[in-house]
Amino acid sequence: MTAGTLTLLSGESGRDHLAFAAAGVWTAENAAALESLIDAATRPNLPARTVALDTEKIERLDSFGAWLIERALRTWNGQGLEAKLIGLNENFQSLFDKVQAGTQQLSAPPKKPNSIIATLESVGRTMSAVFDDLVLLAQMVGSVIVAFFRVLRHPSRFRFTSMVNHIERVGWHALPIILLITLLIGAILAQQGIFHFRKFGADIYVVDMVGVLVLRELAVLIVCIMVAGRSGSSYTAEIGAMKMREEIDALRTMGFDPIEVLILPRILAIVIAVPILTLFGALAALYGGGLVAWLYGGIAPEVFMSRLREAISIESFKVGMWKAPFMALVIGIVACVEGLQVKGSAESLGERTTNSVVKAIFLVIVLDGLFAMFFASIGL
Repeated sequence: MTAGTLTLLSGESGRDHLAFAAAGVWTAENAAALESLIDAATRPNLPARTVALDTEKIERLDSFGAWLIERALRTWNGQGLEAKLIGLNENFQSLFDKVQAGTQQLSAPPKKPNSIIATLESVGRTMSAVFDDLVLLAQMVGSVIVAFFRVLRHPSRFRFTSMVNHIERVGWHALPIILLITLLIGAILAQQGIFHFRKFGADIYVVDMVGVLVLRELAVLIVCIMVAGRSGSSYTAEIGAMKMREEIDALRTMGFDPIEVLILPRILAIVIAVPILTLFGALAALYGGGLVAWLYGGIAPEVFMSRLREAISIESFKVGMWKAPFMALVIGIVACVEGLQVKGSAESLGERTTNSVVKAIFLVIVLDGLFAMFFASIGL
């Protein structure tokens, strides 16, 4: 069986017309030879206005051969020629029609946008997303407040057992890692302070630094970052999984408010647990600082405690504790909002969990800065 050929019929050609005859086997086995024939026949600047391709003598045709014929016709048309196919065997017509229908014209590549316009568009989209997030957070705060006053009017509706369970998970189960991290932070802070203060013979002032920083800033900040990564992500994953399994829709169908059933106990639990964790975290950080001051700096525990009582005041302790419930509220609200935004895929759940942790930590740090300016303005 002869391989495929493509012949220019010189007897049929004229100044404005060219005729080609295809014959033989037009299948994938002869791919290299057939492609070279098509490339030669579709070269630019052909001396004609119309082109005809006679396929009557083709013995075998598969999808590859049909695609090559279709490519030739499209190329000629793209060169401004009037191309037509003649003599196609009826047995090959359906195959050629399918190839012709499936061959799509490639769209032109999009124009590269102006860099300034693209930057402004990106900023606009980002600001729009930030505004949408703020709206969702405000809606969640309003819904939680409404649910809270509703359970105050009808205490029997409040799920106290659920809240206690979440307090245990957020507080008691997190206590070991919180104590370890804050103890190490206090120890590192004291070691660095002693290392630098020793150059000036002011080792004792490391007690002032550790006491004030731990009670006012570091304890609550480290605890809230840990809670956002540990418990905030857990809240988002739990609520998101419920959303994926349509359990939240089922609660609404049964006449229950998901905010009251799922969100409120979690918010109250984290608001109660975080100040307690902050207290224990501050004690652990002070203990770590005192231990390093004793072993590394030679400051006896009695001297450390005496200096600590002089360096800190009850106001320093209050500043750190006042921040804790507000930061906890932010973490809980962000975690629950992101959980309710989960769609029906595992990818969405993972994305929202990551967003929950990042947004919560960011807002905690922003809130800490706002509190610092507020307390400075009132002299605390």
